[in-house]
Amino acid sequence: MDSQTVSPQRTEPDTPTPGMLKPNALGVLGILFFVLSAQAPLTGIAGAAPIAVALGNGPGVPAAYLVAGLVILLFSVGFVAMGRHVVDAGAFYTYIGKGLGRTTGTGSAGVALFAYCTIQAAMYGLYGSIVSGMVASHTGLDLPWWVWTLATMAVVQALGAAGIEMGAKVLAVFVLAEFSILSVFALVALVKGGGAEGLGFADSFSPGAALSGAPGVAVMFAVASMFGFEATAIYGEEAREPRKTVPRATYLSVAVVTGFFALTSWMLIASYGASEATAAAGKALEGGDGAVFVFAPIAAEFGGWVNDVLPVLLATSLFAGILTFHNSANRYLFSLGRDRLLPGRLCALNRRHSPWVAGCVQTAVAVALVMPFAMAGKDPVLTLFSWFSGVAVLAMMLLYLLTSVSVVVFFRRERLDTRPWNTLIAPLLGALGIAGAIWLILANFSTLIGGERTTAVWLAASVPVIMALGVLTARVRRRAVEVVGG
Repeated sequence: MDSQTVSPQRTEPDTPTPGMLKPNALGVLGILFFVLSAQAPLTGIAGAAPIAVALGNGPGVPAAYLVAGLVILLFSVGFVAMGRHVVDAGAFYTYIGKGLGRTTGTGSAGVALFAYCTIQAAMYGLYGSIVSGMVASHTGLDLPWWVWTLATMAVVQALGAAGIEMGAKVLAVFVLAEFSILSVFALVALVKGGGAEGLGFADSFSPGAALSGAPGVAVMFAVASMFGFEATAIYGEEAREPRKTVPRATYLSVAVVTGFFALTSWMLIASYGASEATAAAGKALEGGDGAVFVFAPIAAEFGGWVNDVLPVLLATSLFAGILTFHNSANRYLFSLGRDRLLPGRLCALNRRHSPWVAGCVQTAVAVALVMPFAMAGKDPVLTLFSWFSGVAVLAMMLLYLLTSVSVVVFFRRERLDTRPWNTLIAPLLGALGIAGAIWLILANFSTLIGGERTTAVWLAASVPVIMALGVLTARVRRRAVEVVGG
């Protein structure tokens, strides 16, 4: 993978090089929209915040988002430093391979694909359930959730093949809609001074509040909500001036996402009052719809129309995330095909310079992951969404950890950047924080997936199994090449 250290020269601003994704297609804001779409702000708040408040540290949840953001920021320092010297659509697997060797890098590629495909499948489950319910309630047309999921897969495939600019434009509309309503609510609540108990700053951000209850559970869900920010590096080949654009987009996305989740969760808690928030979140979860904890104060602030609009925005939020992970996964497949670790046909680009064959394969994988749950009659939220989102977060945390270690090894060996903070101290601190997050996830995995311990063990075990299979495949392929060449 040495050829990936520096991207091919671009002779003209918008002229694609054969075998390369379209250059100069995305700026900082375009990449930022992909990141925010992957994190699906409304989905993260409506899905994770009620559980974190009820089962975690109650009103101290906003502090958990700050802790998670700090860990991700420390990780980003080394991630960005590596990105200045390695520009490739493979991102994590390329970064890990540079420091820890091609074999480990290839194994991590399997984990990355597993993470992106499972989180997308999870979102398809929740999306299908929400859309099916909305259509049935408004039109009387009662179709199974998987019908809407399959139809959406076709739309996602078409948008992915239409080119990265088209995807960015579609995501911009959806992300701005959900981001705006939550941000406006948070700012209005902040200006008004919160609810009956005031803003309750100390109740949410003091050390005592942060460490009350089960802070590990809250931090676990906070970290899970930030899944997807690493997309900044995946689109490096398609970015304008990637060595400037990618670092800016990375730091901006971490700052925006951390601030958004911390402020919004704080204002939700302030609306109920710190003394009442935990009970309100628990009541919403017991009622079978945790999103009520989020929707109720927003509706109280802006009016009942919000209850009709927010479910639609939740569906579009999920759609935006689905499209983002489709693009991320097919670029991994494209990169693996270009590096001859998978069939070279995956490198095929259409006239819009989009990896359409890789996109078709990714869509086929999505069908293969989703349809068994449909055929078995499983609840798409309690099984498909809960199980796969949990295992995807665990897989991604492993990639973060390996990348942090790889950054340190790479710069100690290559000496391309000798800044201690960027290439040693921050990556090591980030690695320690991520290792702690992994421990919390494993210790509370049953809670994260909403399932039984046996199910949790099988799902958690799938991540190292995928890693081992990737490593084994790399070694077998390398020996085969040596035999043919020798």
